[in-house]
Amino acid sequence: MPLEPISLNDGNEIPAIAYGTGSKMKYHDITQYIEQAIEMGFSHIDTAVFYQTEKYVGKAIKESGLTRSELFVTTKYPREVPIQKSIKESLANLGLKYLDLYLIHQPLFIPDLVEAWKEFEKVQQDGLVKSIGISNVVNVQQLEHLIKVSKVTPAVNQIELHPYNYHKMKSIMDTCSKHNIVVEAYSSLAPITTYPGGPVDAPLRAAAHRIGATPTQVIFLWVRAKGAVIVTTTTSKAHMAEYLAVAELPALTDEEVASIDAAGAKGPPSGIVTRLRLMNTKEKLLGVVAGTQCSWCMELLD
Repeated sequence: MPLEPISLNDGNEIPAIAYGTGSKMKYHDITQYIEQAIEMGFSHIDTAVFYQTEKYVGKAIKESGLTRSELFVTTKYPREVPIQKSIKESLANLGLKYLDLYLIHQPLFIPDLVEAWKEFEKVQQDGLVKSIGISNVVNVQQLEHLIKVSKVTPAVNQIELHPYNYHKMKSIMDTCSKHNIVVEAYSSLAPITTYPGGPVDAPLRAAAHRIGATPTQVIFLWVRAKGAVIVTTTTSKAHMAEYLAVAELPALTDEEVASIDAAGAKGPPSGIVTRLRLMNTKEKLLGVVAGTQCSWCMELLD
């Protein structure tokens, strides 16, 4: 049985776990993996113009044989072209008449976020997308200002979220909660894939032992405990099954969640602290190069 969908502030619902097509999948023909994900039970597919995977998502959707209402499709607006043109190109690539969710991928590359959001409100009004949202908005003042001057409050904010950055993300998550904005979490497996051997490992193992799960599944249960949508990816059929099986597991206890939070606040293994600090300066770095065609800077985007 799949995870229960989450209600959005616009009356729509979003599946609680998404199959992402970014990270190492960017720029590759990943049709077979998307097809496999859909066959395994993923109904929410997350892509982006920047990933250059929209056409492969479209091909997989067409070959799945599923009806449009059985799938939830998200894509993200980059910055290179006008929004009206970009969304129509995305729909053509995906072979769809509408999107379930359309996100501004990286506000740091958008000259005027408020004006861009007005265009998002228009494409929603025109019926090209059901829900609209943002991604990588981690500045509370920026989000509050956008909400204050907009007709439509973002339905979603997709951010990097894992135990090692939760203390930094908590303020933006609290702001999202205040305005009934659903948080989507990407890179949640960082404690395992990027920062192994750190203080979070112990509480993950303890919870995994109690419920008969894997540490990966415990992280996803932690994400759900925070009320966030899981956005993940893999090319492994076994991992897909592992991720989807989270729906069958019991929830973490409050004590387990608190233990993971406390361990995450200590930071990753000492040998990786410098790298993490560099990652935390990403926002400033991207601000400097915003509006350029700097390819290596764009690689920093999820």
